[in-house]
Formats: sequence, structure tokens, C-alpha cells
Amino acid sequence: MSEAALRAKDKRRIEEAVERFNSIRHDFQHLAKTVHALVSEHPSLTPLIHSVKWRVKDVEHLRHKLVRKTLERNSAGARRRPDITASTVFDHIEDLAGVRILHLHTKQMEQIHAALLKILGDQMWVVKGPVASTWDDEYRQFFKSLGIETVSRDSLYTSVHYIISPNSKTPLKCELQVRTLAEEVWGEVSHTIDYPSHTKSIACREQLRVLARLSSGCIRLVDSIFESHKEHQGFEKVLGAFRRRGHPSRKQFQA
Repeated sequence: MSEAALRAKDKRRIEEAVERFNSIRHDFQHLAKTVHALVSEHPSLTPLIHSVKWRVKDVEHLRHKLVRKTLERNSAGARRRPDITASTVFDHIEDLAGVRILHLHTKQMEQIHAALLKILGDQMWVVKGPVASTWDDEYRQFFKSLGIETVSRDSLYTSVHYIISPNSKTPLKCELQVRTLAEEVWGEVSHTIDYPSHTKSIACREQLRVLARLSSGCIRLVDSIFESHKEHQGFEKVLGAFRRRGHPSRKQFQA
């Protein structure tokens, strides 16, 4: 179903919602910059993260998303979904401001999650979630062990999402994403090829699924490298302590 199938009142409602966002887009930009500074400069996070990015949703991307959601609502079996209007758009679309934390390996998520909850709690921010999108059973169990809800997407998308806002009264919200660098590679390729409209190329869709699995393998390898590095450091520490204490020489044994 295309945009041409929209009713006149749907089109008017979408344009009003887009205009509402555009009128305070600068506020979302300020929010994204604030969150970016909060997480990128905090001493409890800087040793754990590789980099931090921020963005505010493009107006045309928002329009496309509203068209898609309206068509879904108008389709059979979805008629009871509420309309998205200028007064409710910020309740339905929660990623208008976005900040993304990139890190190297999975185990860092435990410390990152704890640090984020403390930082946001100390600042009295409202936190919804997080939710981890993952299709890998092993990583699903890892996230559940941290108390993080998990979901699976057909696209094989992987990332952890928090929805945060500075207080309970403001309509402004920011989507805070946390993912590994390997997940970012897949995400950027997928976003370029498959967003805002899904690619019609069957080959591209299949290749994106293959890339998702290769990214998962890369994550496992990176996790293994850091685990081996940690074990080696522990061995070196024990060996160093043993050497500092001194040990019997061969001559002492012979005596």
C-alpha cells in the first residue's frame, strides 16, 4: 500500500504532526547534545566506550515514518490503533532525538548499563527500558542476567535501547542506544540500504541477513580475544608476584 492510499484527513494530520516537530526541532537538538555530553564526558563511562554519536531525526524521515504507521493503522485488523496527531506525536515517536554509545565487546555492557542507570538516576532523569534487540540465544541470556528485557526482530537488528527524558512533564524524549562496533557496521549498512524504505532487492535483503550473522561471529571473536587477554593478564600478574617473592634457584635445590 502506497502513500496515495492515504485519506485527506490522514495527510492533514501527518503534516500537522510534522510541523509540530519542526517547530521545536531545536529543542530536540539541544536534548541530544545534552545527553551526548552527559555520557561522553562522564569518568565512569569513558574507559568503557569507544565513541558516542548523536542525531535529530530528519523531517522527511519523520514524515515517511508517520505515513507508514498510518497505513498500518488503516490496514485490516489494525483499525483500533489511535491516530497520531500533532498533540500525540511525541508519545508515539520516541526516537526524534538519538544518542548512540559504541563499545568494543559484549561484557562491557554490564558496567555500561550500571553506569548509565546511576548517572541518569543522579540527574533525576526518567528512564524507560532498556530493551535489547537480539536474535542470538546466548546473548539473550546474557542480557536477561542483567535484568534487561529482550526482543527479536525479523531484520536481525541488534542494539540496546533506553528511552530517556529530563523529567516527567516534558514531551521531549531521547533514544539512547548502546551497541558494539561490529553491530554498528551492520547497522550503518542496513540503514543506508534499507531505510527509510525497505529495499526491494531480494539479493540485498539476503546479503544483509548474511552480514548480520557475520557481525555476530565477529562479536564472538572480539569477546573471545578480550577474554583471552584478561586471562593472560591474570597469569602475568600471578607470575610477577611469584617472581617478586623470589623462588629457590636450581643451585639451592642441588645443595
